[in-house]
Amino acid sequence: MSLLNPVLQPPGVKAYLSQGERFIRWDDETTIASPVILRVDPKGYYLYWTYQNKEMEFLDITSIRDTRFGKFAKMPKSQKLRDVFNMDFPDNNFLLKTLTVVSGPDMVDLTFHNFVSYKENVGKDWAEDVLALAKHPLMANASRSTFLDKSLVKLKMQLNPEGKIPVKNFFQMFPADRKRVEAALSACHLPKGKNDAINPEDFPESVYKSFLMSLCPRPEIDEIFTSYHAKAKPYMTKEHLAKFINQKQRDSRLNSLLFPLARPDQVQGLIDKYEPRGINVQRGQLSPEGMVWLLCGPENSVLAQDKLLLHHDMTQPLNHYFINSSHNTYLTAGQFSGLSSAEMYRQVLLAGCRCVELDCWKGKPPDEEPIITHGFTMTTDICFKEAIEAIAESAFKTSPYPVILSFENHVDSPRQQAKMAEYCRTIFGDMLLTEPLEKFPLKPGIPLPSPEDLRGKILIKNKKNQFSGPPAPSQEPGGEAEGSGPPNVPVGEDTVWAGEEGAELEEEEVEEEEEESGSLDEEGMKKMQSDEGTAGLEVTAYKEMSSLVNYVQPTKFISFESSARELACSGEKNRSYVISSFTELKAYDLLSKFSVQFVDYNKRQMSRIYPKGTRMDSSNYMPQMFWNAGCQMVALNFQTMGCGPFLRDETLRNQAGT
Repeated sequence: MSLLNPVLQPPGVKAYLSQGERFIRWDDETTIASPVILRVDPKGYYLYWTYQNKEMEFLDITSIRDTRFGKFAKMPKSQKLRDVFNMDFPDNNFLLKTLTVVSGPDMVDLTFHNFVSYKENVGKDWAEDVLALAKHPLMANASRSTFLDKSLVKLKMQLNPEGKIPVKNFFQMFPADRKRVEAALSACHLPKGKNDAINPEDFPESVYKSFLMSLCPRPEIDEIFTSYHAKAKPYMTKEHLAKFINQKQRDSRLNSLLFPLARPDQVQGLIDKYEPRGINVQRGQLSPEGMVWLLCGPENSVLAQDKLLLHHDMTQPLNHYFINSSHNTYLTAGQFSGLSSAEMYRQVLLAGCRCVELDCWKGKPPDEEPIITHGFTMTTDICFKEAIEAIAESAFKTSPYPVILSFENHVDSPRQQAKMAEYCRTIFGDMLLTEPLEKFPLKPGIPLPSPEDLRGKILIKNKKNQFSGPPAPSQEPGGEAEGSGPPNVPVGEDTVWAGEEGAELEEEEVEEEEEESGSLDEEGMKKMQSDEGTAGLEVTAYKEMSSLVNYVQPTKFISFESSARELACSGEKNRSYVISSFTELKAYDLLSKFSVQFVDYNKRQMSRIYPKGTRMDSSNYMPQMFWNAGCQMVALNFQTMGCGPFLRDETLRNQAGT
């Protein structure tokens, strides 16, 4: 219970959103374009539009996942609609008038609501301000009283032609028991016939609360009053309320210095806020009805509302934070079959994810455009460039802190790797961090920069080679799965490997990684044993891609002892820019046998955990055990909620105890 914590203020709705704006709403499936007036209610609960026939459609702000304008908005494909908007004329400035609102219950099942304004750049303002409302922390963490208030707002917006609230709307709003709704309306002296209507002036908030009290009685509240007042009077004194808060609502295990008991003035403040009867407020008394609204209020939210905003120190090294991470980000369903989509990159980034994964493979002639897919499975592929464009648009819409692109690179063509690097440079522009920051050089003993230092920056995690001369392109396959060592390819005089030099996977380790990866079928195994391909194993990082890697350099993990011994012998202690990846099985095994060493390891550098390959249904493991060891990137399948959805509530969580 967070009765004594500050309450987060609801978002403010700008005046022009409430006043409304003329748009044309269009739909490609029906090829219909209809004039509408688009508005947001003054409390910011609903985005709604009214047609010329006065019919209204509502979109709950909490269901909005994204807003887009300009070239990122949806474009009509129907020639009929293109003609309506004169899109084929070169000077129509259509892109300056677009607005698309994306909504849905999850990241996969999405609906696109498309609008075109009559004036230029109107859609841009609407997109930015509506998204700010949708992503306000209170929208996803609202109290019970907020949901009840939303029902009242919607009832008062859906009026009949005479400007009254149809009683049938009450039956639709509260459909569980019609007789109880009728009885509650009668108790408030309101008409109850299905063809009746109610004047909005006759249904203020006070009457609405009385209606709810009649509709949903709370007998357990009376029991509380009986137990805290010997004579069972119809009120609770300030002293009784303080006793209830401090002894029943408060966790007795809390430190009284850090979490002090409720003071009399704080208790009186709650009575002032929630007691409906003025005489009780003056006497410092709370009625059962006041207790109901107190328990429904934001002070009783499960999460302390002052923690919903940024409250951590963001100036510590990057490896001091838990980083919200995604696995196989591009997939929309299972790991073996189903659609891949660039839209998933937008959705996970908008949800607060700060590390996304790109499984890159060589494109086919004639275009030879690199693709992203789950290798040797039946999943579809997407264009690498399309994914990069989606990331560039959405990376910092909801968080200013750095985004890490975790590349699993199977593109064994130097030319296509160069094309990938060029897309990253041109599409990301200044967002891409191509050189280490001056204050944080890539040297042993130098800590990583902080999230604050890296605001608005995109970091590349890809195998890195250090070239002292022109790279010698090799078509030989590599020998490293994610989290393993340098590829098993000839290394020329001009090439120096960064990481565990010369380390090779033992045969037993290779077999273990293949078993856990789950991405190699029989065809993949044959490919791995031939000279043709990579069979799920990463390949040589050529110069162009290597040059993009700085603070997140993957390397093979051998053992905690070996790592500590080699660091001590070489003097290269605390190479904080080096990261290793582990499947959940490998990480769990290490955690079971070497928990202290694992924590010490995470003090020096970052680690990434990802789901085992046999999770074909995109299920998730329990991430808490790895967070407990200080693992920074605990990657989850965002296609399903799994058992770790709460990870998505914050962008970066401060890492405690490591």
